[in-house]
Amino acid sequence: MTFWQKVKIVFKDTSLRKKIGFLLFVLILVRLLAAVPIPGVDIFQLQNLLQSNQFFGLLNIFSGGGLSSLSLIMLGVGPFITASIVMQLLTVMSPRLKSMYHEEGAIGRARFTQISRVITIPLALIQGFGLLLLLQQQGVLVDQTTLQMVVNLLSIVVGSSILVWLGELISEYGIGNGVSIIIFAGIVSSIPSQISQFSFIFDTAQLPLYIAFLVLAVIIIAGVILVTEAERLIPTTYANASRQGGSGTVHSFLPLRINMAGVMPIIFALSILLFPQLIISFLGNATSIFANNVVDGLNWFLQSTAVYSITYFLLVFAFTYFYTSITFDPESVASNLQKNGAFIPGVRPGFSTQEYIAKIASRITFLGGIFLGLIAVLPVLMQQLTGIASLAIGGTALLIVVSVVLDLIKKIDGAIAMRQY
Repeated sequence: MTFWQKVKIVFKDTSLRKKIGFLLFVLILVRLLAAVPIPGVDIFQLQNLLQSNQFFGLLNIFSGGGLSSLSLIMLGVGPFITASIVMQLLTVMSPRLKSMYHEEGAIGRARFTQISRVITIPLALIQGFGLLLLLQQQGVLVDQTTLQMVVNLLSIVVGSSILVWLGELISEYGIGNGVSIIIFAGIVSSIPSQISQFSFIFDTAQLPLYIAFLVLAVIIIAGVILVTEAERLIPTTYANASRQGGSGTVHSFLPLRINMAGVMPIIFALSILLFPQLIISFLGNATSIFANNVVDGLNWFLQSTAVYSITYFLLVFAFTYFYTSITFDPESVASNLQKNGAFIPGVRPGFSTQEYIAKIASRITFLGGIFLGLIAVLPVLMQQLTGIASLAIGGTALLIVVSVVLDLIKKIDGAIAMRQY
């Protein structure tokens, strides 16, 4: 089926039209909320801070662009993502949560998500207070009384809750993963401003460099799509009863994604690497010799491109293994295969199957970690090669955009296939 045939079916199908229309309506609503600032914002100081501080740039991505104007949704879905990460980390220590997430199916995951929603509120209060305090120290928020701080804090916590609620509405009544789509919309909304900045540095003498950059960008995006969709297929055999009353077998595959961790290892690594910038922000006006030495050491680390890039790469690689070990449980997979009467040819059911799956998962995680590490340091490498800060490809934003677009395409294709069936 061609692309235009699919578009024609989408316009003809009432259910699909409603889902896509609802999705667009919510995205417009999110962009309107992102344009409503809280009181007392120094816009010029804010823009300087966003351009010079990677920490706030990352927060702006997860706020759906709401931080760029200190809007009511400046926290974005960050607290909910933090709550989800905390819950997944707790599965390592709590057998009950581990069973709920891995073994109880859709009902268990729904309860798991509900607990994540509950702890989102206190996390939003903590993150919101810390963010407002830091912005006030940076001179972005001016003339803030205690009452104004309390009102601003409650406003952005409610805004974050509304954003998570809208994301869930997209998942239920629209199409695609709502939280991911809201983050995607924030990334896409920043593209026009980035293009306008690029136009100021355009130089016809460097036209070959720009052409090479565009070609490399296409290759990198194609590579990200390829690795994101890549799977290692483990052959499995299911025993079943035949129509003649005897026994038969059904051959299938157990797919393991090369990049099972998604974008989370990059987020973990950035969270660690952003601590030096936060420390510098807090100690920037300190007068003690020790504080000045700490700031000088951290500045050296941040300004040393080689040391920073190597540390970043190694952290992403390590967190890839860590996060995969949390979210993927070979024991649970082996147990489910055995319960369903399935086995891997040449491998004994039970513990041997668990070891075999864990061995393959470890090997493909190695490739996934290398891939994520390279994607993470690509912006730094591109800036060093070209000498132009605006020419940067890769990182969290690229992975999110590619993942969301691929997921949307799959969901629409699935809806079209169901309609034809």
